Amino acid sequence: MKRAILVKRNDPRSEDHDNELRLRELEELAGSAGYTVVSELTQTRHPDPKYQVGSGKVEELAQLVQNVEADKIIFYNQLSTMQVYNISEICRCEVIDKFQLILEIFASRATTHRSKLQVELARLEYELPKARAIVSILKKEERPGFMGLGGYEDSYAQDVKNRIARIKDELRDVDRDRDSLRTFRHSKGFSLVALAGYTNAGKSTLFNMLVDESKTVRNMLFTTLVPTTRSLTVQGREVLLTDTVGFIEDLPHWMVDAFRSTLNEIFFADIVLLVVDSSELVETIHRKLSVSHETMWEQLQEVEIITVFNKADLLTEEELDDRMLNLGYLAPNPVAVSAKTGFGIDALKQEIRRHLPEWDRVQLSLPLSEEGMSTLSWLFDEGVVHNVDYDDSINIDLEARESIISKAKSFTGKKVNQ
Repeated sequence: MKRAILVKRNDPRSEDHDNELRLRELEELAGSAGYTVVSELTQTRHPDPKYQVGSGKVEELAQLVQNVEADKIIFYNQLSTMQVYNISEICRCEVIDKFQLILEIFASRATTHRSKLQVELARLEYELPKARAIVSILKKEERPGFMGLGGYEDSYAQDVKNRIARIKDELRDVDRDRDSLRTFRHSKGFSLVALAGYTNAGKSTLFNMLVDESKTVRNMLFTTLVPTTRSLTVQGREVLLTDTVGFIEDLPHWMVDAFRSTLNEIFFADIVLLVVDSSELVETIHRKLSVSHETMWEQLQEVEIITVFNKADLLTEEELDDRMLNLGYLAPNPVAVSAKTGFGIDALKQEIRRHLPEWDRVQLSLPLSEEGMSTLSWLFDEGVVHNVDYDDSINIDLEARESIISKAKSFTGKKVNQ
């Protein structure tokens, strides 16, 4: 594994606890990307325009690179292209920031054409504002005297813009197909439920528990990059459950935009299961719930949210109650579960059922005939048959969406009681 040094500049007004959490998050990201963290360096100060940290700290960093034989330096703070160049010149080591690290992870996990397009779009969106500096550095290092700089800068930036436009067009075509599929599923009566939340909250483990599957689960950030959808029966109602990409703090707008088509799996759902790791400190859960709500808020005002306090097996009952009580308005419709042991899964299904879009409930009478039995069989597939009585006819207590009930009425030709 490659050896990495983590660097974080702390804002003088920031809290020590928050700084420590963010550094631990960077460590998890580095581990997810396959790096071994061999050292860490922090400094509290306002940003230095040339190096992000102070020049003395960069000299210290250069010595540390030699001492621990590091392959890469990873900054938590976003770096300008010139800062990357200046630091790498002194440290003689590759330098990236947190967002480039996330792009590395995404690139390694992208397996479908759509996800590869999304990753490429995110990379180009990240690169576009830096185009001028990139060209300047390339010319300084490789092409002295090569054509007029201004023209080449403009050409490079325009090339990036053209590639962004082409990828967005292609993604629109891909997403048009997915929108059609989503509309088709809704028209067939499937309610859509999406798993959302901060990365590493245990969404994929919960997904496996709910659909009784063995989707790969690793203790790494961004394990799920490509949404996975499976059917799930919740107290007689068929729903489609989708596992989605996790949120992360300070995710820039260009990265959210690049993955908007993936996030649409959340935005177009009927219910969102917002999963949190309840074993973390209340302050940490509060911050992560805030990040999740900020990411989703504009799109989710009409969608039901169920807050799933996962990993409940790691807490006492009192600790769990305390966390759920203290998070208040940030945790609507809370349910405590353990995706590992199965604790609370039935309660979660009941909560999902409670928030599913309402269906009508009617009493139907079908003729006691081969056609009537065939219609009954179809109703078992399309709705929830609460009760069936047989006498001179087939009397059914049915719950279903309006289109199914209308179709069933055409079969009966008899009285329907609502």
